[in-house]
Amino acid sequence: MARALLLLASLVVFGNVFTVHSAFSPSLIVEMAKLFMDNYAFPEKLAGMQEAIGEATSNTEILNIPDASTLASVLTAGVQGTINDQRVVVSYEPNYVPISAPAVPPLPPDQLIDIIKSSVKLDVLENNIGYMRIDHIMGEAMAEKIGPLLLENIWNKVLPTSALIFDLRHAATGEVSGIPYIVSYFTDAEPAIHIDDVYDRPSDTTTELWSLSTLLGQRYGTTKDLIVLTSAHTTGIAEDVAYALKSLKRATIVGEKTAGGSVKIDKLKVGETDFYVSVPVAKSTSPITGKTWEGVGVTPCVSVDAAEALDAAVKIITLRSQIPAVVQAAAGLVAENYAFAQIGEDVAGKLKGLLEKGHYGMVNSEEELKAKLSADLIELSGDKNLKTAGNTLAMLPLENPTPEMLADLIKLSFHTDVLENNIGYLRFDMFGDFDQVAAVAQIIVEHIWSKIVHTDALVLDLRYNIGGPTSSIAGFCSYFFDADKQILLDKLYNRRTDAISEMWTLPDLTGPRYGLKKSLIILTSEVTSGAAEEFVYIMKKVGRAMIVGEVTNGGSHPPEKFRVGKTDVFLSIPVIHSDTAQGPAWEGAGISPHIPVPADSALDKAKEILSTHLAGRK
Repeated sequence: MARALLLLASLVVFGNVFTVHSAFSPSLIVEMAKLFMDNYAFPEKLAGMQEAIGEATSNTEILNIPDASTLASVLTAGVQGTINDQRVVVSYEPNYVPISAPAVPPLPPDQLIDIIKSSVKLDVLENNIGYMRIDHIMGEAMAEKIGPLLLENIWNKVLPTSALIFDLRHAATGEVSGIPYIVSYFTDAEPAIHIDDVYDRPSDTTTELWSLSTLLGQRYGTTKDLIVLTSAHTTGIAEDVAYALKSLKRATIVGEKTAGGSVKIDKLKVGETDFYVSVPVAKSTSPITGKTWEGVGVTPCVSVDAAEALDAAVKIITLRSQIPAVVQAAAGLVAENYAFAQIGEDVAGKLKGLLEKGHYGMVNSEEELKAKLSADLIELSGDKNLKTAGNTLAMLPLENPTPEMLADLIKLSFHTDVLENNIGYLRFDMFGDFDQVAAVAQIIVEHIWSKIVHTDALVLDLRYNIGGPTSSIAGFCSYFFDADKQILLDKLYNRRTDAISEMWTLPDLTGPRYGLKKSLIILTSEVTSGAAEEFVYIMKKVGRAMIVGEVTNGGSHPPEKFRVGKTDVFLSIPVIHSDTAQGPAWEGAGISPHIPVPADSALDKAKEILSTHLAGRK
């Protein structure tokens, strides 16, 4: 009721803005309001209009305006602003003559063919990509009349193409009965699909539109790519076609958001005046989405300027034609190189299965392909490190660094402290490559290790360590054992070489060892991953350290990068795994701490444990 009163008030108030001598009867406003009430396809916006009209009939004020056209413009602005619908227009047209579509006169076939060819633009682009432009969606009657000619001169040339670009950028007219015809050519015969519900307000009836089981000629089918081009000028029935194909996930919409028109707008004469109201008298509601495109438009899957839509569509189709080879090549790389052979083969098989089911059929860009492929690899394997990788260069080492530069860099990379009770603290957030570490080992010993090596116990903080190369782990482990006996730390299986290598403590080190006897606590969190997890795993397995904190990330040994064919798609594939002779190691599952506490409480817990332990020794 409130909305209806506001609407009617806007009509009356806007009409009373002017105070010159041209006058119109208030009944004009009442008649306009009744037209809305009886014909507007969204009656929920007009609740209470009947009561409002009754109240308005007693209003004896005269509409004072400069001229009828100005009044029409003011009323249009008032109505559009009140019901938030730009499709409603009030106009003053004393010379308006209703236009009705002329009947198609009997024409010889050659003239009909010429009309068809001028109405439908057809082309076959490079790589057998079909292109078809239609500016008017013909209805059932016309389709039946010229169907055989359409089939012979247009559709039969479209059928052999490998993919189709359906251009509706200029389509602004059409008939509702043409919607199921077009959509059906891009769906299967069975089962029938409920495409649309069209509600007609004047008759208060709803017509269900279903796909057709029988058609003239062959269907384009559901497996070949279909791209629909749209623009801000695409309106009405063409919007319905685009929305239906998008909702069915049968087509990719490329271009601009459509106009947000209506399946049917009627121009209604206001009484015996020369005023007219253009109003949506029918509305479309998709039974697939439960929503409508009317008033809001169809949002494209890929937004580009209308002028660039055709080129964008060709790029998408070209990319999609390459996807099967990319996915199959990726599956092959995983099967041949993933550290856990059986898992790799299973993942590869499932990846091919997804491809066969059309899982990658609606990919629109290389970035989307990479993201989708990466997500699939992670989900199928349960390994966060089996994924697509960026094509980035490794960080380059400093060129000709001075000892002072290296010392400053090392100080930034490590954090040390000596806590109460002579408890050492060491934090670093990434492991380095053995050769790089060896080159600066003496500097690390002088500036970092010397500060903590003589403490009575040590807290090694790996809560923020994200991994890095594993080549330096044996050397780092060695500092926490004595030199008189080498310890077998781990056995590593390399899938690429099909060989097992043994990791032992090193007999010779730079600087003094921390040794085997002093207490060591390692702090972990869910961030701790990769090489850091391998270090924690070893130290826990051999009983050298107590682990305090959270379960680690469950990553993998540092993956290697593989290029997929000659594309710009790269895979990150772990090729090495720890010894599984005694069961699964840490890959995938992570490492459980001896004492589980939240990561932010781990340091306090470690200090408490070590302080108690050291106090007991005194």
